[in-house]
Amino acid sequence: MKTITRSVIALASLTSFGFAAEKTVVEVASSDPQFSTLVAAVKAAGLAETLSGKGPFTVFAPTNDAFAKLPAGTVDSLLKPENKEKLTAILTYHVVPGKVMAADVKAGEVKTVNGDTATISASGGKVMIDKATVTKTDIAASNGVIHVIDSVIMPETK
Repeated sequence: MKTITRSVIALASLTSFGFAAEKTVVEVASSDPQFSTLVAAVKAAGLAETLSGKGPFTVFAPTNDAFAKLPAGTVDSLLKPENKEKLTAILTYHVVPGKVMAADVKAGEVKTVNGDTATISASGGKVMIDKATVTKTDIAASNGVIHVIDSVIMPETK
């Protein structure tokens, strides 16, 4: 009986992993309620189609709680059509070209899709990108990978 139970659990794990890997990073994020603010922002910036493309992309995805840490009114302001350029710059700062799994992450600077450089650091078993802590890694998608972060990271203003 234990062998059958283990086999069922293993099959269920492989099946659920397979389904996630068949979805794009946008579809994976859209299916998880903790990313509803991120998905709304991606759609408002007109990036859903791009991030549903071939990729591969590594997305450092802030949760709803991460967006809630921003000053009051920031998200609402960024979602306005007149702030699309600023929103796009912020969101593309959360994306790195290529598929970088947690095991492949190295401390140092990394060039983001918006052209700015973010800093990856690792200390005491904690990985950070700029001032955001990576809380979950390696959420597979067909066109990349998502790493969950606890804060919204901001590119340098030019």
